[in-house]
Amino acid sequence: METHQHRCGKWLPRLRTPLWQLFLVLLMAFSVDGQIRYSIPEEMKKGSLIGNVAQDLGLDLSRLRSGRARIVSGESNQYTELKADKGILVVNENIDREQLCGEVTPCSFSFEVILENPIELHRVTVEILDVNDHAPTFKNKAINLEISESATIGSHFDLESAYDPDAGIYSLQNYVLSPNDHFALKQHSNADGVKFPVMILQKSLDRELNAHVSLKLIAVDGGTPQRSGTVNIEINVLDVNDNPPKFSQLVYKAVVVENAPIGTYITTVNASDADSGSDGLVTYSFSNVKRNFAFKIDSLSGRITVVDSIDYEKDKKYELRVIAKDQGGLTDATKVTIDVLDANDNSPVISIMSFSNTVSEDAPPGTTVGVFNVKDADSDRNGEIKCSIESNFPFKIQSSLTDYYNLLLDASLDRETTPEYNITITAMDHGSPSLSSSAVLYLKVSDVNDNPPIFENPNYSAVIIENNNPGVSVFSMSARDSDWNQNAKISYFLEDTVVSGSPVSSYVSINSESGVIQAVRSFDYEQIKQLVFTVRAQDGGSPPLSSNVTVKILIQDQNDNPPQVLYPVQTGGSMVAEMVPRSADVGYLVTKVVAVDVDSGQNAWLSYKLQKATDRALFEVGLQNGEIRTIRQVTDKDAVKQRLTVIVEDNGQPSRSATVIVNVAVADSFPEVLSEFSDFPHDKEYNDNLTFYLVLALAVVSFLFITCLVVIISVKIYRWRQSRILYHSSLPVIPYYPPRYSDTMGTGTLPHVYNYEVCRTTDSRKSDTKFGGAGSQNVLIMDPSSTGTMQRILCEKSILDEPDSPLESRWSPGLPSEYRRPPGLPPGLHSKSRWSPG
Repeated sequence: METHQHRCGKWLPRLRTPLWQLFLVLLMAFSVDGQIRYSIPEEMKKGSLIGNVAQDLGLDLSRLRSGRARIVSGESNQYTELKADKGILVVNENIDREQLCGEVTPCSFSFEVILENPIELHRVTVEILDVNDHAPTFKNKAINLEISESATIGSHFDLESAYDPDAGIYSLQNYVLSPNDHFALKQHSNADGVKFPVMILQKSLDRELNAHVSLKLIAVDGGTPQRSGTVNIEINVLDVNDNPPKFSQLVYKAVVVENAPIGTYITTVNASDADSGSDGLVTYSFSNVKRNFAFKIDSLSGRITVVDSIDYEKDKKYELRVIAKDQGGLTDATKVTIDVLDANDNSPVISIMSFSNTVSEDAPPGTTVGVFNVKDADSDRNGEIKCSIESNFPFKIQSSLTDYYNLLLDASLDRETTPEYNITITAMDHGSPSLSSSAVLYLKVSDVNDNPPIFENPNYSAVIIENNNPGVSVFSMSARDSDWNQNAKISYFLEDTVVSGSPVSSYVSINSESGVIQAVRSFDYEQIKQLVFTVRAQDGGSPPLSSNVTVKILIQDQNDNPPQVLYPVQTGGSMVAEMVPRSADVGYLVTKVVAVDVDSGQNAWLSYKLQKATDRALFEVGLQNGEIRTIRQVTDKDAVKQRLTVIVEDNGQPSRSATVIVNVAVADSFPEVLSEFSDFPHDKEYNDNLTFYLVLALAVVSFLFITCLVVIISVKIYRWRQSRILYHSSLPVIPYYPPRYSDTMGTGTLPHVYNYEVCRTTDSRKSDTKFGGAGSQNVLIMDPSSTGTMQRILCEKSILDEPDSPLESRWSPGLPSEYRRPPGLPPGLHSKSRWSPG
């Protein structure tokens, strides 16, 4: 694309009215072959309108949008923004003219508006107009002067200049001295327009009347409203100094190379004073010192040296004002001009404006691949640029606008030969020595989808430990496709397969992008040993190509099941004991602990150990087979009850175990076993409780027995006394016997015949003993809960409360009421009562 550059044809004169600070000052510009120019004031708000680019360039808004119009510049700050949808240019960042250009006027910056399809470049220049945003400032807070009282009328005293970074009418315009009787103020200007104040003595000073004079010096600019800066002038009146210093030259000239090291000598100024002694001692100082000043002067020798970095691109020339002052306060001034020589210290800067990183292999020669900009901040030959690329590449560089270059195809491309290019653009200046920089462009050549995905392995296998967490990654698989871009984008899918009656998707899933296979569920080795399924890799071409691979996942066993004891069976019911005769020899097989483990491999290898035993010296357990055998001869001293605790462990890591309790009876007969093992299954705590309750029951029974014995004896004595009374009376004597009383021998008062029933089991908790007698009924019950033994004595009636014999009552109706049958006595007792009339 070719463009013709012309300067702007219309300018708007700078207005000196303060209203332009509040409104946008635009130069009505027109576009001639791709160049336009605008003028705006500094410090405009973000989003403020600069100009209608579309109208000034003669472009439609649709063209701006379709061409993806945008701003390109080599500056680090993007001060403007292009609103492509409206075709206008607005402020994007606060613009400070003093920061952007310093003292350079006019102040402007340029950038390019680029459009694509086809590529067009238009240069836009924006001039920044100054506003009065800075007030004049003085270097020091006070100016100290010492003036002799003999100073003649008309003597002049050079004062420190103020500094205002604004330009034009807004820069420093005038100085004002506070009203006084002795001094007047005059203003002078250098050839470069810098104004400096000079104080003229109009009335002689008299130190005896006034030894100190205080004045104020005010510096004002030309803004509306005006801005000003003030410095105090403190004057000490001295005696007799009538000769001011005189410089040997009105102007001193010097040259310095940019980037000169600190301490580099510039020049020496010299002023002489005709006075003698201290009045002839001259000191030197700068009057117009800016911020970050790059030079210093020795106050005694006048030697000027470099104290800061010097950059030709910022300041090409320095003008210094040096003041010589004697001890009497008389001064003289001179100017020092320092020209900065450019050094080739800036390498060319390459900025890629537009670049298509993909090009079709059938693109014709001459196709524009990219547009880039090259700038060098140096001047003259140091800033002249030459661009080049490798000679064996099918590309060439063609210059377009100033500092802009196009990268074009120079030959046909063949992706099968070279699928990509790393294009190194080298920009070199003509300085001495020459500086260069480079930029690398990565270019891909597009292709058609003619290659299916290929897996790295013909088949895949992996191992996963059972009891895995759902969602854990099993392994990753990948396929490659020699195609490019979307044609090489591979997606992975599970083919529909049924494993153990369920779809494979219920066991595993695959990440369609990464090819990572994850477990959907937690696997159990005891249920499934392996998974075999098919994975399909498919590219993103149109139409897509695919390939399949077989995947096998082996489930690895984990020691997640403890051993299970099959024999002896552990129950909460009756105790089961193994009998060992006392005549058993060494190695006698008592029993065998049988256990299984549903795990596999070494996780199912079981070992048996004797953990606890009543007598460890009597039994041993086979480590591998679980057989319990005697390890010595059984003796009569060995306890009948033997309790063995066997632990069964597998060989897993960590191992799991189970414990089984084996009860062994060392006896030759079953009754001996029953008598000794009635409380065998219970632990020590239970035996202690049972003993306590048995002792308590024995004490209660004994107490009741003694009480009953005493009562019976008392009753016998009472009956005997009654019989004596009846014997001496006229009534017939009828002996009385308590109901259900039976005296088999005819000589005692207690029954001699006892009926009992015994129900015994190997568990004393389920034993039951019942005692029966004629006069009373005693029942001994073994509590089935085995918490203790209770003795319950059931007496139907106390002997003292026993009624008279029914026969006696029936046959002797005339007897007193105490010999009659009580009304509540059951009639059935008549037939069961036994008595002897004599």
